[in-house]
Amino acid sequence: MKRVHIDNYAPKYYSGKWSWDSAKDCLHFEAHNDLENARERYITTNGYKFLRTMDQEEELIFRQENLVLYLMPKEFLSYRFVEFMHEQEVLYVIHALIIYFEYYLRLVEFVLIRRDELAGSMGQVQSEETNEMKRTLSVYLSQYRMLVARNYCLIIGGEGNMAKFYHMKPISNISATIHDKYFHEQFLAVAIQIVWICMHRRAYYVIEMEMNRLFRSEYFVSARPEYLTFTEAERSLLYGRNKKNRNYRIQESPLIQELKLVPEEDLPILWIGERKYRGSDLRIATMELEYIVPGSQLCLIDISHGILGHPKELYNTLLSLDWPAVRFSNFSEQYDPYHIIRRPHLDIPKIGELQLRKMSETYESFYVLSGFFEPYTHHEICKWVKREINIMFYRSGGLLTNVVSRCEKELASTSSGPRVDLIIANYFKMMSKIRKDDRDKEDSLIHQSVASRFSLRKSHSKYL
Repeated sequence: MKRVHIDNYAPKYYSGKWSWDSAKDCLHFEAHNDLENARERYITTNGYKFLRTMDQEEELIFRQENLVLYLMPKEFLSYRFVEFMHEQEVLYVIHALIIYFEYYLRLVEFVLIRRDELAGSMGQVQSEETNEMKRTLSVYLSQYRMLVARNYCLIIGGEGNMAKFYHMKPISNISATIHDKYFHEQFLAVAIQIVWICMHRRAYYVIEMEMNRLFRSEYFVSARPEYLTFTEAERSLLYGRNKKNRNYRIQESPLIQELKLVPEEDLPILWIGERKYRGSDLRIATMELEYIVPGSQLCLIDISHGILGHPKELYNTLLSLDWPAVRFSNFSEQYDPYHIIRRPHLDIPKIGELQLRKMSETYESFYVLSGFFEPYTHHEICKWVKREINIMFYRSGGLLTNVVSRCEKELASTSSGPRVDLIIANYFKMMSKIRKDDRDKEDSLIHQSVASRFSLRKSHSKYL
């Protein structure tokens, strides 16, 4: 078979489809740049068309400018929205969503398997132990929803960095309802795409349906034939103990419902990532470890969150698994640090685990957790906003260079770069900023602890 020739500047990635050419009696490759209206080119998410794939020229531009959100529609590329997607609070929500959907997809698969096992003339009989296991798994899923809801409330509260994105104007106190509606729709569409890509591009319609249900309610989820239909028992298992359907005028989203009825034993979950948990509840300690460990170190605790922390050489530009690279890595059932060979599974909870958790103890926390976050610069955000201009520039004859040519250019350069004293000064400036943020958080926690102790003693002194 004739191989398509690609020069050194083009990546080894083919975007298109193969078809049989009966005239030439051979296979014919049809690139996606010739299929502008093809189904393989776009994927529609909440009414917006995202690129599903890209041709070789687009991939070169993608690598040249490092446009992570290259697949977004061009109407999303406003400065305000791009800045919003790079705020720390928004990244926390996306992180919590990835953890939640990692567990949710496993539970949906469990529900579908149990549906097949119970159907037909050879259906299995459920025992009380099976029902207790389902209740425990449902509670675990509700706990992951609590993490998403807690982080989402930081956004809709409109405080701190989120104040400039709040829908109420500070002086006139008038809500920008229409603008906020489209802003919310765009955020949901991008969140669906991010989670779907992170989950190895599987179960797209399950992710889309659940994402819309979480942030809206079941009233606003479209009735599409691609969506799964669950029975009442399955809905009770997947949607949890706090789900309540009311009139659509007063209906609350499932995320808000999760925070209204938090059991006492689950209260420490609301402090995960803020304070170090001290207690005897193994479930909360496991959730904390799963939440605070960076994606690059998840393999050390044998946990997988989609593609987070996986080596880049195992994936192509579109973050799809490159199976030849996986085969050359010699992974096996015994050696699989990134959960590529091993299938996703649910750990069977112990009998009586929910009752045991109610007897656990929680101690006072002395440690504050703070992650390092480096905000994006104005120049980086503008590069995203000018995506279409950059694409037109390169397609009209702008120079595209690969890694080798850029290294040769840097070696040939006579520039000496910044002085040593400037490098050292910038380093100490960054370190002092990190330590200052840690001290501020620690001081605020100490002040809160002292204030709570003082108020508690004051209230007890009334009865002495």
